[in-house]
Amino acid sequence: MTEKIYIFDTTLRDGEQSPGASMNLDEKLQIAEVLDSMKVDIIEAGFPIASNGDFEAVREVCKKVKNSTIAGLARASLKDIDRAWEAVQHARSPRIHTFIATSPLHMRFKLKKTEDEVLEAIKKTVSHARNLCDNIEWSCEDGGRSELDFLYKCIELAINCGASTINIPDTVGYTLPEEFGKIFKNVKNNVINIDKAILSTHTHNDLGLATANNVAAIKEGARQVECTINGMGERAGNSSLEEIVMTLKVKKDLMPYHTDIKTELIMKASRLVSSITGFPVQPNKAIVGANAFAHEAGIHQDGMLKHSGTYEIMTPESVGLNKSSLVLGKHSGKHAFSEKLKELGYEPGDNALMELFGRFKDLADKKKEIFEEDLIALAEDRSASYDEHIKFVSLEVNAGSVEKPEANLKIDMDDEIKSVKINGNGPVDATFNAIKKLTATDFKLKLYQVNAITAGTDAQGEVTVRLEDDDLSSQAKGSDPDIIVASAKAYISALNRLIFKKSKSIKENSSNLQIRGV
Repeated sequence: MTEKIYIFDTTLRDGEQSPGASMNLDEKLQIAEVLDSMKVDIIEAGFPIASNGDFEAVREVCKKVKNSTIAGLARASLKDIDRAWEAVQHARSPRIHTFIATSPLHMRFKLKKTEDEVLEAIKKTVSHARNLCDNIEWSCEDGGRSELDFLYKCIELAINCGASTINIPDTVGYTLPEEFGKIFKNVKNNVINIDKAILSTHTHNDLGLATANNVAAIKEGARQVECTINGMGERAGNSSLEEIVMTLKVKKDLMPYHTDIKTELIMKASRLVSSITGFPVQPNKAIVGANAFAHEAGIHQDGMLKHSGTYEIMTPESVGLNKSSLVLGKHSGKHAFSEKLKELGYEPGDNALMELFGRFKDLADKKKEIFEEDLIALAEDRSASYDEHIKFVSLEVNAGSVEKPEANLKIDMDDEIKSVKINGNGPVDATFNAIKKLTATDFKLKLYQVNAITAGTDAQGEVTVRLEDDDLSSQAKGSDPDIIVASAKAYISALNRLIFKKSKSIKENSSNLQIRGV
């Protein structure tokens, strides 16, 4: 049996303090339920004294969560502690988490207190909290910059007053891993009653060292890690839950510890938090980023096709994904290209494959993203290119509440410029009517979806369009700062693909008729 590392998730408290990441009650309950189902040991649900909304959220999370311990944060104030207890007392397993700063900088300029006054505040508030609740956590804010001798006195006093968890935070993300680990080692060796408490670590990512610092703390005696989903948190964020948990799972040889986290729910939690807060996960983010299990380089793809362990240190299934992805692009190799063609039903000979691969490389240099339709075009007709039949040239739209919306569209269709002015029920309807008029098509519009790529009124818009005709369909995206222009680009792109698919289907049917002798 290995020692357990307790996971303390503070997404609902420290994570929510990320500017712009405020959550309403229903959203907090959704996240809390996922964290509980993941078997997170402690959920810090909020800061009850901060507002009535925060108090209500903590109280309702306590009622909703079935297994996790629920913590409420409180400053070194009797009023804060009473309010925290009022909120968390409804939990199956409640905890009061109280803190006070212990670094010279914070004590002098923020608290305006002497060391003796801070010690008196610890004695008074931790004792009061312990009289209310059996489970007390005490934190020394800015512990990473605190003087060790004073830190020892504070920790010893907090434990004597009833704290069963001692959290040492690198509040401003200042320390290096060897510095932070040494703090824990010194505390273990110099606080005489430290065996009566669990040591906890809480790190921030200001220097990009949050997870590394937590790993160093674990190695030197920390048995609780405070973290957030996707690394949400103040300034540059906290240490990511997914990074800590998967580090312990992957590096068991050097770190013989375990957590109870159901790692298969990591992606679900990540996507939920990202969706609720509106904070996208960067593509190259460890564990949960879109590229974490994606491979484009030819050497990597070749290795992955032979054995996934060549370039993946964990399986995508272990964090809740179905499989890895081999992304075709200008860095892809012949092996991955050939395998993708086989998936699409094409198995060209060696000479034909080399020619197709050369054309694929030329196309990949021009296009940021390669679609299956591109590969089909290469395999079916080496001169064909589905996105060259119709091209967007320009668009002017008149719209508003006075005149009926009108679109003035110009396209390049088979190297011939065509234009038309036409009305519609709205600017998008007028634009789509113009495209249908110029191309003499009238396919069914099955999906029209608009998303803002960035925040603000000047955001670039991304439009998704799906067209259908009989049993064939095609979907495409278009982006532009003008959402109507983005709509036109998306419709034209989807139209090109559907026309290509229809021509391919006609060729296949014609071949079948010839084979049957019709």
